[in-house]
Amino acid sequence: MANVSRSSAVIAALAALLVMSVAVSSQDKFPDGPGKTDVIKVCAGCHDAEIILANLKTPGEWNETLQNMATQGAEATPEQWKLIEQYIDVHFAMVMVNKAPADEIQLTLDVPAEIAAALVKYRQDKGPFKSGDDVKKVPGIDAAKVEAAANRLVF
Repeated sequence: MANVSRSSAVIAALAALLVMSVAVSSQDKFPDGPGKTDVIKVCAGCHDAEIILANLKTPGEWNETLQNMATQGAEATPEQWKLIEQYIDVHFAMVMVNKAPADEIQLTLDVPAEIAAALVKYRQDKGPFKSGDDVKKVPGIDAAKVEAAANRLVF
């Protein structure tokens, strides 16, 4: 009988370890920032939070997705929804560098309003951007932010 109890305890411990490692693994794929824990908590209530990583959407499309989630029963406070939307916009939303208005550029690249306006003005004066290197030529832009968003830049 002691062997059965011991085996059950070992299985329970291994199961707990597996659950913890899956949670940590999921969190590791999400950059740190305000809203990260809310994304993982709220999204994982219905599906794997990692689905975010497979869907490139504009901020408007993400907003619509979040509204659909709330309609379908995902539970979060208004503050959590706001943090989730901001987190997704900064880390996962597409950056339409040749079409987006300054406020969307500000959101998706996480830059101050004056830098977003400078990017739009540069685009209007010099023509469409063709690469991330072109975007880095905008006076005052942080090259590290452009690099961090490289896989989300749409020209």
